[in-house]
Amino acid sequence: MPATSPFAIPNIRLFIAFRILFNCRFYYPIFTILFLDYGLTIEQFALLNTVWAITIFCAEVPSGALADVLGRKQLLVATALLMVVEMGIIAFVPVVNITLVFWAFLINRVMSGLAEAMASGADEAIAFDSLSEEGLACCWPKVLSLQMRLKSIGSIITGILGALIYDPNMMNRLLNLIGSGITVNQQQTMRYPVYLTLILALLATFTAFLFQESDDQQQQRIKGQGFIRNMKAAMAVTLQAGNWIMQTPFALAVILFGMFYDHILRMLITLTSQYYRLIELPEASFGVLGAAMSLFGLYIPKLCEQMVDRYSPRQNMFLLLAITLAAIFIMRGFYPYIGLVAIAFVYVGLTMVSFFTSHYLNQITTSSQRATVLSFKGMAFNLGYGLIGILFALLMQQMRGVTAGAHPNWSSSIIEEQSFMLSIGWFPWYTLLLFVGMLLLNHQRLQGKPVSAKE
Repeated sequence: MPATSPFAIPNIRLFIAFRILFNCRFYYPIFTILFLDYGLTIEQFALLNTVWAITIFCAEVPSGALADVLGRKQLLVATALLMVVEMGIIAFVPVVNITLVFWAFLINRVMSGLAEAMASGADEAIAFDSLSEEGLACCWPKVLSLQMRLKSIGSIITGILGALIYDPNMMNRLLNLIGSGITVNQQQTMRYPVYLTLILALLATFTAFLFQESDDQQQQRIKGQGFIRNMKAAMAVTLQAGNWIMQTPFALAVILFGMFYDHILRMLITLTSQYYRLIELPEASFGVLGAAMSLFGLYIPKLCEQMVDRYSPRQNMFLLLAITLAAIFIMRGFYPYIGLVAIAFVYVGLTMVSFFTSHYLNQITTSSQRATVLSFKGMAFNLGYGLIGILFALLMQQMRGVTAGAHPNWSSSIIEEQSFMLSIGWFPWYTLLLFVGMLLLNHQRLQGKPVSAKE
């Protein structure tokens, strides 16, 4: 009997559950300081996230071929198992040997990057095909909308709780309140968000095993030389889309400027928890602040709709530059509490970058190559994020040497904090210099409004 509601279809409920379990992570609000409290340096943190971005960049196209080889359900199971390995390795690694910790986090970042690339689209494909089989393909927006809202609620809950249990002072108050007589320190509480995320990974794995692919949904298994041919075909499609981008000035400009803004703003958002520490905010508040910032996602897209109708791409580019520079100049001052305004601008900027690049590229790209072009954009963005991670690590190393030489009596933690502040101080000049270069390279490409693609 055909389903009358999309949510009566098991795969739809599993799709929503998998998205929440895979994406809502308890350690997100304290992401930077988690690495630091394990004993890693800021530049090691930046390099490790560069590895993560490059892994996604390299695995994005092959993951599509893996879906043909393994099938979508099997790919999701493999994705969830990678998440288990990713979280398990840092949940239990001893911190007595910093070299061991670094290698554990390196494996964590590679596993995370592979999981991110492999998860891309497989769950969505199973869900959409399940709707189509029931004649309910028109209900996809309703499914997607509910999934996004529930994931937002999940992110708020996990973010707030993750930051609370990370803070030893907050945990000791709670333990004292219930009269347990137990006292915990930072070395213990720093693992609590990781443990909870590991539980989510196990639940995501269980959920992945419950997906069902019908005979129509089963992908043709390709083995031996067939797999190689499939990989070559995937690469050929990507190169074809890349060639179209290079020959379409507006598309190239959108991707280049999108990468320019994204890699700067994403690097800043990655460093948020360390920044919060330096502007004297308690760690228990990080989750609440992250949840509050996420609320911009409810309003900024509506503003962006008006901006793309009212302003040209060139005007929106300059408005985005103003927001980015405002965020960076406020951020480099490290003003207690006022610095939150900078982070708000960063969140707004990232939302606008995502909206503008998606809108303009979809507007000019034909249906036959839309997914590939958007995938190419994603690869470019991750490449930019990886490169700035390397640059930031080198800058931190340089600033640490300068600071240690100028203040030999300072402790290592003070040198680390001062080096971080000096490194952030370089962002405005890096942004302005790179923007001028981008503008000279693309001064004709963002003129006027794009012409819609003919399907």
